Amino acid sequence: MPSESDPIRIVVICGPTGTGKTAAAIEIAKAIGAVIVSADSMQVYRYMDIGTAKPTPAERTAVTHHLIDVMDPDEAFDAQQYVALADSVIEDLFRRKIPVLVVGGTGLYIRALRYGLFSAPKIDPMIRSALRAEASERGLAELYDRLRVLDPQSAAALHPNDRQRILRALEVSLSTGRPFSSYLKEHGFRSERYAACVIGLYREREALYERIDRRVDDMLENGFLQEVERLLQMGYSAGLASMQSLGYRHLVDFIDGRMSWEETVRTLKRDTRRYAKRQMTWFQKERNMIWIDAHRTDAMIAVVKDFLR
Repeated sequence: MPSESDPIRIVVICGPTGTGKTAAAIEIAKAIGAVIVSADSMQVYRYMDIGTAKPTPAERTAVTHHLIDVMDPDEAFDAQQYVALADSVIEDLFRRKIPVLVVGGTGLYIRALRYGLFSAPKIDPMIRSALRAEASERGLAELYDRLRVLDPQSAAALHPNDRQRILRALEVSLSTGRPFSSYLKEHGFRSERYAACVIGLYREREALYERIDRRVDDMLENGFLQEVERLLQMGYSAGLASMQSLGYRHLVDFIDGRMSWEETVRTLKRDTRRYAKRQMTWFQKERNMIWIDAHRTDAMIAVVKDFLR
């Protein structure tokens, strides 16, 4: 990476699901001649298009996007891999003097890109193996309850279905005798790796929730169920981390007869609203955020141009 005296400048467009990040980012990118680097933990997966709300082919033709469709659904992907890939893309664009927009709602990826990841403590492989076996045999809910006892702070920050991160927090806590959250706190996340202008998109809660409900309806009308059926037919099992994500697990439950269609739609809308609330809570804790009404793309462009000047 360039020296501190010549830092790479990036613009980050973030916020909860449903705020309109993609549309705003494309408008901004066109205005400044930028390229978009996705910061979405699900859009990295091929074949998972509708449920992850990927930019359309037309949008990806209008503005170049990176870190979309880079993994198969049965491949593991984490923040460390994301940072390595994003760094490579950003440094290449910097050399070519192309402005960079980092766009997405995965707060952990954005934080890791800005501040780096803490050095992971050594994990006992027997503990790791035992936890994975327990998750398969007894279910994730029991492990999540254990994490709530061992490390309430980490548990509060994670969704009960986030298998990969629940296991990670548990294996660190059990291997070291210290809560996983204490390592994060120790890191501090204060030394920035890039000179970043971070814009958070904001909508009133009621308006955001209405947009989320409409978007779920649109996804289902546009073939989300058929997308999940196709993934299962391709051999991607329901137990994969990617298939346990928001929306995909709901439709798998419907396909397997565990929920009616009405219950599936209602639960998916509810869980998406809850996810948006958690995202907003995360981003409100981030430093140096510039919150702008999601309708005011003109204001975003003005802020970005001033930052890059």
